[in-house]
Amino acid sequence: MDTKKKKMSLTGRVILGMVMGIITGFIIRSVFSDVAFIHDYLVNGLFDVGGKIFIASLKMLVVPLVFVSLVCGTSSLKDISTLGRLGGKTLLFYLVTTAVAISLALGMGELFQPGAGADLTAATSFAAKEAPSLGDVIIGMFPTNPINSMAEGNTLQIIVFALLFGVAISAAGKPGERIAAIFTDLNEVIMKLVALLMNIAPYGVFFLMAKLFTGLELGAILKLMNYFFVLAGTLILHALVTYTSMLKVLAGLSPITFLKKMKDAVMFAFSTASSNATIPVTMETATHRLGADNKVASFTVPLGATINMDGTAIMQGVATAFIAQAYNIDLSMSDYLAVIMTATLASIGTAGVPGVGLIMLAMVLNQVGLPVEGIALIMGVDRLLDMIRTAVNITGDSAVTCIVAKSEGALNVDKFNDMQAGAKEEHVDFHAIKSNS
Repeated sequence: MDTKKKKMSLTGRVILGMVMGIITGFIIRSVFSDVAFIHDYLVNGLFDVGGKIFIASLKMLVVPLVFVSLVCGTSSLKDISTLGRLGGKTLLFYLVTTAVAISLALGMGELFQPGAGADLTAATSFAAKEAPSLGDVIIGMFPTNPINSMAEGNTLQIIVFALLFGVAISAAGKPGERIAAIFTDLNEVIMKLVALLMNIAPYGVFFLMAKLFTGLELGAILKLMNYFFVLAGTLILHALVTYTSMLKVLAGLSPITFLKKMKDAVMFAFSTASSNATIPVTMETATHRLGADNKVASFTVPLGATINMDGTAIMQGVATAFIAQAYNIDLSMSDYLAVIMTATLASIGTAGVPGVGLIMLAMVLNQVGLPVEGIALIMGVDRLLDMIRTAVNITGDSAVTCIVAKSEGALNVDKFNDMQAGAKEEHVDFHAIKSNS
């Protein structure tokens, strides 16, 4: 038995934890729904606490990982002009994939008509928060107090400060070299922390899935089955076709190899439903498994987690088509173009705002004159779809990282093609830590 456990890969253990969690959640919901002890001490006790500790542990690593990795990457650049080229490519690819995502979603919404015959007259009211202007977002990217930015986890401000700090290290000569060496060592230690955390991931995933599926309203999914499956299908299609085509055409990389190596990160994203919380795992996958140089991944991954909203853009496209059909409102070609433009720009304009998906959807609906109240009904199935959206988002972050790294000559193609690359980092022998030190 012990030998079999040791041979099971991290992917296998995470899948096992996920499946067992889903089964446990359904059993409790079906058999023990009225047992107060089970709900008080198991569902709202062990599962809730265990899942929240796992999420908190992932988030704990985000700020130090983003800051230290980005300082390492920036300070290692020989030519600062490389930074501008890197940023331009990354932003361009993120905007293009978002525009493709929303276009694909609108097309699928028109093709399958998920809102035909739906009754939204009983939908409750939905109060949309006001989104900040693009100017306010740009101003807000620059921190007045970088320590406060780190305490609040403001990713864009951390990125800006880390870039400036890394450039200063690169320009400081010998003192900068000594500081850069410290940050390089710190980066290795933090990546080891990520590896340690990945070893307890199966338990965290089990707790999260068990808690979620104990309280998941399956009736809401059945009521909006057409919308649910059109949106889920479009998300999966975007991940399997758009990203893989870009990888093959723009970087000459194997889509199959990429998808196989993304399994762990995708399951983390699906379980946590948070791109930011998944940053440590995405970064580890991009550098150790896919072979992207840290100077690229340290920039593209955190930036992607903040502004790359392909999954959310697809939700907006399908939801726009669904609400228009449900209210029998015909959209013109100019309306569709307005939706594509608004959703693409909103992916940056609302970066870092809580409830970003719903804010962006409200903006899109207002742009084409659709009733915002329609959001209230689709919120009932949004939790499970949000998990799929997050998995798609981090897949896009990693694909763009590989494409940009390849274009900059900063991708280790041999490591990318080696299916065993980075696998050893996933497994940490806790009994050997003392002897290794």
